[in-house]
Parts: sequence; C-alpha cells; structure tokens
Amino acid sequence: MVALRVSETPVKAVASLVGCSASTVQRWTRRRIETIDLHDRPRSGRPEHYSETARLKTVAFYCQTQPLSGCGRWSLRWAALHLGVRPERIGAAPSKSTIHRILTNNRLKPHQSRYFLHITDPDFFPKMEHLVALYRYPPSYLFFFDECPGIQILKRLTPDLRTEQMKRRLEEFEYIRNGTMDVFAFLNNADGRVYAECHGDHTTATFLDVFNRHVSQFPITEQLHYVMDNLSSHRGYRFCQAVAALSKVHCPSQGELDTVAKRVAWLQASNKRIVIHFTPYHGSWLNLVEVWFGITNRKLFRESFGSVEMLREAFTAWLNEWNCLLAHPFRWTYDGEGLHEKAVKRFTAMLNNAAGELEIRILTKELLLMTNMLGSYLAKVDTNIWEQLARALQSQQDLLTSRIQQEDGPKRKKKAENAITGLIATLRKCLGENILASAA
Repeated sequence: MVALRVSETPVKAVASLVGCSASTVQRWTRRRIETIDLHDRPRSGRPEHYSETARLKTVAFYCQTQPLSGCGRWSLRWAALHLGVRPERIGAAPSKSTIHRILTNNRLKPHQSRYFLHITDPDFFPKMEHLVALYRYPPSYLFFFDECPGIQILKRLTPDLRTEQMKRRLEEFEYIRNGTMDVFAFLNNADGRVYAECHGDHTTATFLDVFNRHVSQFPITEQLHYVMDNLSSHRGYRFCQAVAALSKVHCPSQGELDTVAKRVAWLQASNKRIVIHFTPYHGSWLNLVEVWFGITNRKLFRESFGSVEMLREAFTAWLNEWNCLLAHPFRWTYDGEGLHEKAVKRFTAMLNNAAGELEIRILTKELLLMTNMLGSYLAKVDTNIWEQLARALQSQQDLLTSRIQQEDGPKRKKKAENAITGLIATLRKCLGENILASAA
C-alpha cells in the first residue's frame, strides 16, 4: 500500500487494488511520513486463545485425516467432539465454531469434492493431439457419437409443488422404477444438430442398425468422420464389416483383423468413405457429444416419467426443440496445455499417498504412460516435477514390488514388472544415472 503511494499511484487505485477504503490508504500513507514503524498498533480485546501453530494443526487435522480408517470425512461437530476427548492429537480442543472460524479464515472448504477422470491410457497424449487437430481443422462431415445406456425412468409418487410463495419447486424424493432406456446420439460438428434414437438395449445389432440409418442420410460421395469411444461393439469385426459395406470397399477377413489393434487401425484408415476416430481410454471428455448429453440430462432425464413411452415422447419433443431452436456448433478451444504436468503430479501424489492401494492393471498403465511421456514429452514437464516422480518411485519401490508379487495373474504380474523396470531405466536415461542410484 505504502509502496504504491510512493510510486505516485492514485489513492483510489491503491484502495481498489489492495481491497480497502481510501481513508485506510491515506492513514497508512500519513503514518509512513510520520514514522518508519509500519506494524499494527496494540488493539483492545481478548488475546488470541489459539496460537498460529494450534490453528495450523487444526487445519491439518481436519483436512488431512479421516475419522475412521480408510473411510469417512469429518463434520465440524464430529471433529470438535473427537478433539474434546483426544486433545493430544493437536494439543488443543477447539469448539465447533472455532474450527469453522479457522477454516473460514483460510478459505478452506474440505467438505466439497468433485470427480475427475484420471489419465490411464499409455498413448493418451498422441490420441488427444490427433483429436485436437481434427477439431481445429474439421472435415465437412464430422460427427460425435456416443451411447447413454441404462437411463432410469422414475415416476415420483406425487407431482412437484409450485406456488407463488415458493422461490423454488419442491420435488418428491420417493419414486417408482419404470424400466430403463438407451439413447444413441450423433452430434453434427458443423451446426450442433443431433440425430438420436431411443432403444431398449445397446447391443451390437442395435448399434449397427442405428449407425446404418445415420450414414444413409448423407451422399455416398462424401467422406464421413466419426468420433467415438472404445466400447467393444465399436471395435468389433461386425462393425468393420458394416463400415466396409457402407464404404463399398473390401473388408479384410476375420483372420486378418484378429486383434483389437488391427481392427482399430483399419477403422481409422482414411482410404475409405467412413473414418473412425477413437477417444483415449478414460478420455470421454474429448467427445463433444458428452456436452449435449450433459445438457439433456439436466433438462430432461431427471424429470418424472410414468412409462417408457412417456419418456420417449418427451425426448422426441426435446430433440425437436434442440434441433429447431437451440442447436449451435460447440467451439473446441482446449489445447491440452498444462495437462502433461498435471498427469505427472497426480501419479506422484498417488505413489506418495496410496501406492499399496493401486490396482495392478491401472498401475501398469500409469507406469507405461510415464515412460511414454518421458520419451515424447520430456520438455512439457518441468525437470523438478520429473525428479519428484523419481523420488516417489524410489521411496515406494519396495511397496510396489510387494504389491505386484501379490497379483495372481502371471501375465498381469509380468506386465507390471516390465513396466516398473522400464520406467526406472527411462528416468535414469532422461534425468541422469544418479537420479535413481539406489533403485534396482
């Protein structure tokens, strides 16, 4: 505040910048002229009961511990009662209101949480870059496809209450189940319009019927691009046969396409009418039709319906409304900047906090992902972050080895052993021989 005024910044600008009144800025400026002492003067009132150390321990206790081993989270009342009988844990026994005040002063809300989708595909970033380039320079016919299976049709026992006095509607919480419905949707990148169908299942046969009907709407001379996830029906031989028939090209024999990798490579090939672009595993957020499904879920699927027919009618009306009035292109702006560092930091945190709890299949994919990133995206991540990963891997190596040895499946065990050995070797190569000197 004083430094800004010394540099001749206007009083009102300083007040706005530091978040105080203009009179406060003027008072501190005068005090600077009168004296070099800029410490707060003694104030009236009761001295602080809890020291800074006690407050920090309270924050650490509430935010970094759990009430029960492996489960649960604190409430203010529970934490206060617990510390009341075990004050030795932080050296104090603060009340519920005191804990709340300490958390509020630090702008902490540990009761809040949100989901995230962890990156586990070893080839996630090359696949993401392919899709981002596709969205940046889209072909004329680009469609985003996905299925929303098992939509519950729930009938509330009583209608919603809506009165002039109520600021919000009241919904009955108890419901009757009336079955489920599956929705297949294609989002047109060019205009945001959606082609969708409702069905009672999402078998391969149903998927192929829906896909055929969508393709048949467009000229045979145009190349069609589809973005979809890695569901087995999207990578099966029957789908390859359907794509070949719709593209009027020869489909390789089932023996030639006997693995998922071969079928995916053939489906992605651009030398035919229909080209499939697959999202990475755990990368559904890269598919723009998920945005439309999120909107539809909020606007429609959460409502009360007494039968499949009622939901189907409501969905048809909503789809017409969307295509006639609300449809618009979704602009993709995300370029993945910063995601590389975030992926390494998250895996490092997992190693430090829960290395023994990682499922072997996921651990193997994470180790392979880190190895691939070191080989192709080393410069995208700060060296210090790579070194933190190396130290975490070194400190947890015995635990990880023990966890791998407990695995019953010999193939999964071998893959995990090779993955951890490969990552250690790559870290040494990229960061120096001494970085994991004690890790064998």
